[in-house]
Amino acid sequence: MSLVQLKDISKSYKLGEVEIPALSDVTLDIDKGRLVTFIGPSGSGKTTLLNVIGCMDRPDSGSVTIDSRRIDNLDRKGAARFRGENLGFIFQSFNLIPVLSVFENVEYPLMMIQKTPPAERRERVMRLLEAVGMADQAEKRPDRISGGQRQRVAVARALVTNPRLVLADEPTANLDKKTALDVLDLMRAMRDEFGTTFLFSTHDPRIVEHADVIHGIEDGKLVEHSQFLEGMQSHD
Repeated sequence: MSLVQLKDISKSYKLGEVEIPALSDVTLDIDKGRLVTFIGPSGSGKTTLLNVIGCMDRPDSGSVTIDSRRIDNLDRKGAARFRGENLGFIFQSFNLIPVLSVFENVEYPLMMIQKTPPAERRERVMRLLEAVGMADQAEKRPDRISGGQRQRVAVARALVTNPRLVLADEPTANLDKKTALDVLDLMRAMRDEFGTTFLFSTHDPRIVEHADVIHGIEDGKLVEHSQFLEGMQSHD
């Protein structure tokens, strides 16, 4: 059953007086409970596609439906509410809050969006921190841990609300091989236990190897993905 449905999605950006097309007539269905990866060259439209699906960007034309709800026409407040209640995000740059501890960063969505009771918050946060190997760092602030550890925290934060859909933009770019594989194992476990759907943009062959579905994207259009695999594997 489809969780995400994209129909004729187009999106352009203006650079001075020049209009730069980022997506062009993208139509795609994504089933629930799948690990889906988008691969292609830099500037191909991968991040823009995730932003459109994640209610971070509105398409110029076309429709986006998630879990049977049309989301491309939501206003800013409605989009923010939908993101908080249904989506998780993992960014290459981590996006952790520097003044909060590791525990507080993961707890933040439960406090601000889901209004989860304190005892349940602590149980859920510590379970995720244990799963990503960061329970013993719970009281440290982000500037006191490594880049790989920050990404583990970002993964825990994305998963702590049990979202239907997690969008991950180059999530393993700053991780060593073991940590990257541990994170992918965690995501598969969340998919299997909760039916969580994951969408990745990546240049990392490790993610591609573990994906259920692979889509190529080039010049803002979906294309056959096999043309990109050889180049990715040669950089493993």
